[in-house]
Amino acid sequence: MTDPRIIVALDFNTSTEALNFANKLDARLCRLKVGKELFTAAGPRLVESLMLKGFDIFLDLKFHDIPNTVARACKAANNLGVWMVNVHALGGRKMLTAAREAMPQASSKLIAVTLLTSMDQADLDDIGLQGHPDEIVERLAQLTHDCSLDGVVCSALEATRLRQLLGRNFCLVTPGIRSAGNQTNDQKRIATPHQAILNGSDYLVIGRPITQAADPLLACQQITAEIADL
Repeated sequence: MTDPRIIVALDFNTSTEALNFANKLDARLCRLKVGKELFTAAGPRLVESLMLKGFDIFLDLKFHDIPNTVARACKAANNLGVWMVNVHALGGRKMLTAAREAMPQASSKLIAVTLLTSMDQADLDDIGLQGHPDEIVERLAQLTHDCSLDGVVCSALEATRLRQLLGRNFCLVTPGIRSAGNQTNDQKRIATPHQAILNGSDYLVIGRPITQAADPLLACQQITAEIADL
């Protein structure tokens, strides 16, 4: 497979754990996501080590700061050679535009987080964001598209509408993926791999259903088979 749709979230806090786990997987079946905890603990050297094993890396640091700072961070990520990097759409138009200008479109994919999949209406009310989650996601996704980024992180529940609104070439990356029978844990807006792809998602970020599986490679193979013909 030349374009694996599974992105395995490496939810570990040491380089040793992450590398040992990566050895259990197949780069032909999945990409890897390095987030805040792991990157803070292990840094760029781990990312380079994972890439040497053949994996594409989604650097999930959700850059959200003043435009110049975010632009410099995006440039550094691009120079590191990662496959994908993200910023937070709540940073606004100037920040998104600065990020885009820092990363040529032929380089690493640049996407934006809309609304964390752990957030629901009560969370939005607490922080004063007006509108339902799907309305806010749609507004932020449209802003991201207008700023020429490659796509957004969204839940599978919003993917159908965003695909209709923003077209086939706009990348939708979906966390909150749980196979039938899996615990939801702290995710609230979730879907199965099959449903997420049917809804229009391009890539599925999957953590515990694979990282906590007795046989992670088998789990990855089963999910790949589940979505193969979609």
